[in-house]
Amino acid sequence: MGEATIAKIPSDSSHLDQLVVVYDGDAELRGRLRLGDSWPRRWSSTWQVGAGEVCWPIRDMAHVPVLSSRPMRGFAWRAKQRHRPGLEVMASTGRKHGFESLEEMRLLVALDFLRASEVLSQPFRLDFEHAGGQSWHIPDFLAVIGGGMWLLDVRPMELIKEEDALKFAAAREVAAACGWRYSVVAGWRPHVWSVLDHLSSRRRPARDLLGMRDQLLTAIDGREGRVMTFSELADATSVPSVGRANIVRLLWQRDLGIDLGSPLRDSSLIWAA
Repeated sequence: MGEATIAKIPSDSSHLDQLVVVYDGDAELRGRLRLGDSWPRRWSSTWQVGAGEVCWPIRDMAHVPVLSSRPMRGFAWRAKQRHRPGLEVMASTGRKHGFESLEEMRLLVALDFLRASEVLSQPFRLDFEHAGGQSWHIPDFLAVIGGGMWLLDVRPMELIKEEDALKFAAAREVAAACGWRYSVVAGWRPHVWSVLDHLSSRRRPARDLLGMRDQLLTAIDGREGRVMTFSELADATSVPSVGRANIVRLLWQRDLGIDLGSPLRDSSLIWAA
């Protein structure tokens, strides 16, 4: 059947741009950037490599040891600060990754769900030129997803100011020059974050002593169209309460699929990925 074909956002095949609301208003400010033929030589990127900082012109970014660099700034905590920094453990990388706000933490969870093989927080400082002079910007994340690089900024739509949009326009230009994708994550599609948040509760490795994985996949493979409701699939196992937890785990692992665009409930349709 492919319930995935009629789902708003099929979890087993969705991509990041299907999960989030992106901001693209910075395109209107591209004309304010000082570009021309020599901009890749004039603009520069600074990276933390080894014990110090190294600066490369944008034209030489291909030589940057990206995966051995460190965040440009730390993630500190202090009294009365207005943002919420922290460290998020990602199962896909096996490491902790820094974030500076709850919105950035949520994006890290989504990148974990999408099996990002590497994520760099605060990867580099971009110094660029525009009609009003010079500015700098540190993007939030550089992620490796499916072998490709994705540069990401996170800012709720209602908090984006013109000065932010100009920085996003510069980051977008650099990403394009490097052959990377670029997105400004400004929000989430309806229900996506609440479902991902629940699925992430079962992302840690666990021993399957009751063989629940085989029970669940056998049950759904034997059903016409390979589709069952959440409660039907759980009840088809030897211990339904344990089956429920393992359905969530298989959904996180993308071995089963569900519509991320709808609330997760007993009547939610589950299909074999």
